[in-house]
Amino acid sequence: MDDAAPLTGRVVVLAGGLSHERDVSLRSGRRVAEALRGAGIEVEERDVDGRLLPDLAAHPPACVVPLLHGETGEDGAIREVLELLDLPYVGSRPAACRTAFDKPVAKEIAERAGLSTPTAVALPHETFRELGAAAVMDALLNRVGLPLMVKPAKSGSALGCSVVREPGELAGAMVHAFAYGSTALVERFIEGYEVAVSVLEGPEGPAALPAVGIEPDGGFYDYTARYTAGSTRFVVPAELEPDVARACADTALAAHAALGLRDLSRTDLIIDAAGTPWFLEVNVAPGMTETSTVPLAIQAAGLDLGETVTGLVQRAVDRVRTLS
Repeated sequence: MDDAAPLTGRVVVLAGGLSHERDVSLRSGRRVAEALRGAGIEVEERDVDGRLLPDLAAHPPACVVPLLHGETGEDGAIREVLELLDLPYVGSRPAACRTAFDKPVAKEIAERAGLSTPTAVALPHETFRELGAAAVMDALLNRVGLPLMVKPAKSGSALGCSVVREPGELAGAMVHAFAYGSTALVERFIEGYEVAVSVLEGPEGPAALPAVGIEPDGGFYDYTARYTAGSTRFVVPAELEPDVARACADTALAAHAALGLRDLSRTDLIIDAAGTPWFLEVNVAPGMTETSTVPLAIQAAGLDLGETVTGLVQRAVDRVRTLS
């Protein structure tokens, strides 16, 4: 991707962690580590534990590739520590991670940037306890209406997410969301076609990769549909009219820029019957498993996964060289 000296030294791939998405993270880490080795890079796979930081400080790698999913991996904290150690790493900086991972905040920034995003309300668990669940749910139904999507404000892989089509389903959906976080995001559910658009940065700047169409067997792209082989049909590139495909690419690029993201991101969209893409959320540490959309998009763009990640590693190393 970049015209630079060949990468030397080992690359540490961080995967695992203690979030609900540990298993997915481990699978992402293995896939990326294998791809880097295939590109001739020396790779060390590491989990997050008490030995990690002393080892990194004593034997600094050429670069770190954080593939930790969920709050402990995507809230920017790990990247803050990597910056404290002056270690190059692939991906967005800590502040941008925090903003992107907080779905209500990310939606507000996307809306300010002119993107369409469903009407939503973010409600902490304490609000239900203090004001009474029934009264709050009545207000939600009156203001936002049905159908609804209920999800944790800070989570990934569709964990804790539910579609609510009947009033009686809302209470269970709220309990499900609160099992994965203290704040729930309740937004208007947009009926349409779901696509994922990855943004990859290279020498010419950010570029949108081909959109991936998502067609889950059960109609809802939940955790099982995401990570169980055969549970979802992925259409790559998504079968979209040219103007709709351009609008999806423009939306992902605008979200990447508005949120201050770097290197690689994935934006999730719903395309309604009129062909309008609606911004749902953005991911700064997207899954890289065999059923993840980013590797599919990389392949659809005619790129090799190992070479692509090697290019991102090289960019990270060059950033630190430029600053030093």
